[in-house]
Amino acid sequence: MSMSEDEPKTALIVVGNSITEGQLQLLLRKRGWKAEITKDGDQAVDQFVALRPDMVFIAVDIPTLDGHVAALEMRESDSKARIVFVASRGGMSLAEDAAYSAGAVGVLQTPFSTSSVEDVWEGWMGRIPEAPGLSDLDALYPTLREAEPELPPLPPLPPLATEAVEMPVPIATAPIPSPTKPKRKIRWLVRLVLLLIIAGGAIGGAHYAGLIDLNALVEQITGV
Repeated sequence: MSMSEDEPKTALIVVGNSITEGQLQLLLRKRGWKAEITKDGDQAVDQFVALRPDMVFIAVDIPTLDGHVAALEMRESDSKARIVFVASRGGMSLAEDAAYSAGAVGVLQTPFSTSSVEDVWEGWMGRIPEAPGLSDLDALYPTLREAEPELPPLPPLPPLATEAVEMPVPIATAPIPSPTKPKRKIRWLVRLVLLLIIAGGAIGGAHYAGLIDLNALVEQITGV
């Protein structure tokens, strides 16, 4: 509510009708009040918490959050919230029910005149009734379906291999030939063996007698 008696009182208007809004602004200005206009129920609750107005004029059929629930939230925020419901002739029954539930100080029927407001103004500024609907606020509040959390996108699949993988090709190598033992000249061995035989046999005697040429014989045998 107003912090000082010297400051002008403030009213919050949430009726969704430009003609009614203009009439209420004019009426309040004549009384030295300031008026703030809000277009829907959600904004109205936020504005009420921010401004702490001295009076709220509110309709039931307003966007986003109906006036009944918005008024109950105001009363829950501040038990001294002074609320007046505004309704046409056809909506008076609904407005009266909402006014009782939210503990409003009155109901204003449209269209209205300055004199009709003068007649009820003193009552609006009197005692603030209890709000029996506060106990049912949770049930009255519209259930909003929680948005399902979006799953994170799947990581992209790895690209398919488009190039052939080069496999190491074994290098054909010629088999390494087994080392061959060089042919050893056996001339000296053959000669040695033959000489040993000759030395121990008759051939040796014949050789020495000049009958047999052993060197020629060895050459024939070895082919050397």
